[in-house]
Amino acid sequence: MVSREHKRTGLHEKLQLLRSITNSHSMKKASIIVDASKYIEELKQKVERLNQDITAAQTSNNRNPLPMVTVETLEKGFLINIFSEKSCPGLLVSVLEAFQDLGLNVLEARVSCTDSFRLQAVGGENEEQSENIDAQVVKQAVLQAIKNWSESSDEQE
Repeated sequence: MVSREHKRTGLHEKLQLLRSITNSHSMKKASIIVDASKYIEELKQKVERLNQDITAAQTSNNRNPLPMVTVETLEKGFLINIFSEKSCPGLLVSVLEAFQDLGLNVLEARVSCTDSFRLQAVGGENEEQSENIDAQVVKQAVLQAIKNWSESSDEQE
């Protein structure tokens, strides 16, 4: 059988652990339990807020999913693919401006903007440009152009 003293020591250790987890400064058993109860309620509220944030983010993403972007390096330039399941009015202009800012010349392009948005472009570096750019730089510039377009189109709605 477990002695009464052993049980008391175990209970005391558990209360000390509960006290440290809940940041309780009380020495009384009842106060520690009240503090733990408040702590649990705060945690529940935080979880609820996080769940609401996740739901809002998912709803926002489902409503306005950003286009997918891939960039591949070619022998002389890049193959840029952009696809969105929905039409994206104004996106083509934003992407072409990003190409221009990078100093990329569009050598060949296929674009569809009716029910969905699809751009497949071959861009070559401007030979007058002194610095070399890589596929990651091109992708980041295109993603930034899409983000800017998305923010400006959200503001107009």
